[in-house]
Amino acid sequence: MSSRAASSDLLQIRFWGVRGSTCASGPQFVEFGGHTPCVEIRCGERLFIVDAGTGLSALGAQLGPSAPKDIDILLSHLHLDHIGGLPFFKPALLGQDRVIRTYCGNLEGDSAMASLDRLFAPPLFPVRLGQLPARFEHHGFKAGQPLVFDDGARVETCLLNHPGGATGYRFRHRNRSVCYISDVEHSEPWPDTDLVAFIRDADLVIYDGMFCDSEYTNCRGWGHSTWQKGVELVQTAGAKALAIFHLYPGHDDAFLKICEAEMQKNMPTAFVARERQLVTLEAEEEPAAAAAEPKAVLAKA
Repeated sequence: MSSRAASSDLLQIRFWGVRGSTCASGPQFVEFGGHTPCVEIRCGERLFIVDAGTGLSALGAQLGPSAPKDIDILLSHLHLDHIGGLPFFKPALLGQDRVIRTYCGNLEGDSAMASLDRLFAPPLFPVRLGQLPARFEHHGFKAGQPLVFDDGARVETCLLNHPGGATGYRFRHRNRSVCYISDVEHSEPWPDTDLVAFIRDADLVIYDGMFCDSEYTNCRGWGHSTWQKGVELVQTAGAKALAIFHLYPGHDDAFLKICEAEMQKNMPTAFVARERQLVTLEAEEEPAAAAAEPKAVLAKA
C-alpha cells in the first residue's frame, strides 16, 4: 500500500469495498474491511468507479467537492451488494452541475434505469435517485463491446458466468492494465479460454474469490468462485498479480490471512484485497502504434 501520487503516468487502483453479498462488521473484520464492492481506478487523472456497493459512500466522502463534474460508474451487474451505495454517494448531493453516469452490460443492451428506479423508490427506499441534486444518466451496452468515452478513454468488457450475467472490465493506461473480474463462477473445464484471452498479460487481475475449494461444493451455482481457481486462471493467462475480492462476509481477518499465505505459496504476487488499499502501476514504454479499433456505440436511456 502506498500514498497516491498525482501523475498522468500512473494507473492506480484503490479498494473501497471488498466484501460480497452483505457487509461485515466487528473487531474480527478490521484488517480487510466490511464494505461491499467498490473500486476506484485512475488512469492518470481520469477517474473510473467500478461498482456502487456500500464502499461507494466512503469513496464519495473522500472525493467530496473535489469530485469531477462528470463521474462514470461501471456496474458489473445490479445485485444489491453492487448498487446499494448509490444514494449515499456524496458528490450526488453537492450540486446540480454534476452528472453521474452508470454503465450496465448484462441486460442485453438495456440500461440500469428501470431497475434502479424500482429499487430506489417507496416503499423500498424513501428517496428516488432523480430527487438528488446531481443528474443521473444511465447507459446500456452488451458485455463484450468496448466502451469508448467522449474524452477518448476506452474500457474493454467481457460477459461473465453469473446468475443474470455480469460484466468484467479491462482498463489500460500507459502500457499497464488491470482487469476487474468479480461475480464469476468458474466453468468446467477451467480456465475458460475466452476469459484467459481477456486478462492475458494484465498487470493486476481483481478476481472473485468468495470461497475456497473446500466450501465451493455446497455453493455450486451461486455465481462465485474460489481463490484457487483465481490463481489457476491468472497463471494460465500470464497475468502478473492477483487480488482476491468479493470476500465472503463470514471470513474474518484470521481466516483470510491463512488463505493469503496459502495462495502466496503458489503465486507470491497474489494477495487478498483490503479496504482502502492502494495499488500503483507506473508507466512503461508504449508499444508500437496499432491500427485504431472501431468505437462502441452506447445506448442512452
